[in-house]
Amino acid sequence: MSWFESLILGLVQGLTEFLPISSSAHLRLTAAFAGWHDPGAAFTAITQIGTEAAVLIYFRKDIARIISTWFRSLYTKALRSEQDAKMGWLVIVGSLPIGILGLVFKDAIVGPARDLRLTATTLIVMGIVLGIADRLAARDEEGGRHRAIRERKTLQQLGVKDGLIFGFCQAMALIPGVSRSGATISGGLLLGFTREAAARYSFLLAIPAVLASGAFEIKDVIEEPGHISWGPTVFATVIAFFVGYAVIAWFMKFITTKSFMPFVIYRIALGILLFVLIGTDVLSPHAGESGS
Repeated sequence: MSWFESLILGLVQGLTEFLPISSSAHLRLTAAFAGWHDPGAAFTAITQIGTEAAVLIYFRKDIARIISTWFRSLYTKALRSEQDAKMGWLVIVGSLPIGILGLVFKDAIVGPARDLRLTATTLIVMGIVLGIADRLAARDEEGGRHRAIRERKTLQQLGVKDGLIFGFCQAMALIPGVSRSGATISGGLLLGFTREAAARYSFLLAIPAVLASGAFEIKDVIEEPGHISWGPTVFATVIAFFVGYAVIAWFMKFITTKSFMPFVIYRIALGILLFVLIGTDVLSPHAGESGS
């Protein structure tokens, strides 16, 4: 991987990680359209550490409060009813599905799941799901001629069952094209949570999953050196951090007043374009993969 490739891929990772359009799909597509080799699951996992570092800094006060309260609640019974202590457990519970399924389906994730036809399908299908979830949220918030405005749930109303459902939604993002934020936010909206609550829990939930995935890939790379270019990968990770931080700040403001429909339209249009390019043999479904 060249330094120029790492610059572009780092920018793509930072720009797309927190938007509901799938960073893994865009890394894969950028390589395919540019005629580069697929950066691979290991590169994706490691550069995601950069964007998760942005989450850690942006939500540093929330995270510090949650971790502190959770640890103290282990030996102080009075703190166990505190929202921050509960949130600590909910992040753990919500992280279980992706941890288990990620290990079980690891070979498929790094192989067959990177077929561009599957990516196109998930872009369209999850785009439609996000559109439906967003429309339901808008209907509750706006009410109507014969409907009263319905109050949506906040994070204070998040329970274990909700956390597990969020977790399974996040696990769907193991497939390129699904989008971690897109799947979890869609799930949260369908469960009746506000846009802000769904996004905030989605970002918190991603922290242990992404850091564990990155650490796991780093361990594999260290044990089998030569499969990844460390210099360009670290450079891409740093780029992803700075760009990702700016995107989080913008996105959290955007969702308080705006609809997700621009992302829905973009996902569906990109998926259709992919099918057209593949169907007309302009693009191979395995473009960019090693050896293709």
